Amino acid sequence: MLLDAADSQLVLVDYQEKLMPAIHDAAFVQANALRLAKAASLLKVPVWGTEQVPEKLGQNIPALRELCQRTVTKHHFSAVADGLVECLRPPQRPAGGNARSLPKHLQKPQAPATPERATVVVAGCEAHVCLLQTALELIEEELDVWVVTDACGSRTERNRDAAFDRLASAGAELVTTEMVLFEWMRTAQHPAFRDIQALIK
Repeated sequence: MLLDAADSQLVLVDYQEKLMPAIHDAAFVQANALRLAKAASLLKVPVWGTEQVPEKLGQNIPALRELCQRTVTKHHFSAVADGLVECLRPPQRPAGGNARSLPKHLQKPQAPATPERATVVVAGCEAHVCLLQTALELIEEELDVWVVTDACGSRTERNRDAAFDRLASAGAELVTTEMVLFEWMRTAQHPAFRDIQALIK
């Protein structure tokens, strides 16, 4: 069971300017988030950001923010409540053709909306609050959630690690930044291999 870049989306939760100085090992966490976002851009994986009450905590760090297709402003701890799923799931297409002219018993029911990219790779801060609640609600939305542990942080290691235990129990896959990058590429023959390898060195 490997990640597939063509089926993935990346969500970066709350790497905000006024929050990051309080995060344990913030420089390491932030560097891995940036690696993920840059690799996603190289591999055409959509990147979404979230910001918790940015008027108080500031925006996401500029280097990450500029790599996001959209940044969701939120006041709930989970980004799902403030519209993240609408980014992840494309709008349902209306039925086409001449279905309305057919007798009712011959009309095909409209297929339910399904995400074009059902795998959501998630990283962020704080791991035990906004990241945890967002990931759990994405699982409830029946998305396939992969949490990048070395790109997640909390103010304390104990809170961060408790979040990982709970997420694993709920069905999230726990991975590292390098696992994600190499699974997205699958082969050293990938056209982006040298560029992505340079992000790791």
